[in-house]
Amino acid sequence: MKKSYRIPVYILCFCILVLPSLGCGKTPSRNMENTPGPSFADSPASAERPSPSESTDSGKSPVNTENPETMITEDLSGYFTGYEGCFVLFDQNQNKYTVYNEEKSGKRMPPCSSFKIVNALIGLETGVLADENTAFPWDRTQYAIESWNQDQTLQSAVTHSCVWYFQRVAAEVGEERMQEYLDGIEYGNRDISGGITEFWLMSSLTISPMEQVGILRRMYGCQLPVSRENIDTVKKVITLSDENGIRLSGKTGSGVGANGNRYSNGWFVGYVEKDGNAYFFATNIEPDGASDESAGGIQAKEITLSILRDKGLY
Repeated sequence: MKKSYRIPVYILCFCILVLPSLGCGKTPSRNMENTPGPSFADSPASAERPSPSESTDSGKSPVNTENPETMITEDLSGYFTGYEGCFVLFDQNQNKYTVYNEEKSGKRMPPCSSFKIVNALIGLETGVLADENTAFPWDRTQYAIESWNQDQTLQSAVTHSCVWYFQRVAAEVGEERMQEYLDGIEYGNRDISGGITEFWLMSSLTISPMEQVGILRRMYGCQLPVSRENIDTVKKVITLSDENGIRLSGKTGSGVGANGNRYSNGWFVGYVEKDGNAYFFATNIEPDGASDESAGGIQAKEITLSILRDKGLY
């Protein structure tokens, strides 16, 4: 004769009311860590990613707990004769910073045309730009730089560092969306009070060389609150050379000082890919006050490439 057993009422209540809330024996229907936050209504791929201000990403460079970041300082003053300069290099595989002029590496300066990297990303994310072939017509304004006096695509505007193209991108993005993306990306001081078409041009927006490297690292590693597709487009348009197994990508930036006679703020930021590694860099220069040298993006790029060559990276 089989025995029958009665389950106490308190056990039944526990199973019915408590266990489901603990998720026992259930597979979650959503991965909450990867759930997108609010998105822009007019962004063509908005459902694929979180809104920048709602991003679950911390906004910092990826942390390698097994191989913590290290930093060494190096005297590279011989490359910077006539300039107050700074050089920051990050070796991805070694998780190591090499810094010349540590104090200046944290000094924020207007990004000037080096901001085109992030401006392009934001333009793509908001749908103002579709891809590297998005064209804007030249309005017949005559510019001193001849290559600006023609219709431009995103690719040509980066190649020629065409300011009017990116001013139009910023204007169409608008202040509200631009601010939201700069906050989400954590770009420098995030200050666009200088005006939507001027804030990065020796105006209110500033960023340090160390922060520039951090932005590049997060972009390269798809750690920014933007889509991988748009990151790949920007990577494509900032590629400067790709030969002998070495790819150089980057963007210069130049700003004229108060006297208006010469460049007084020069940037070159980017990265080198070689032998399965990536090396991120940022160089910034200012006149040292003792020479008449122009401190612009061309000079910053020349200094950077000299350093990279001597280190066997380029």
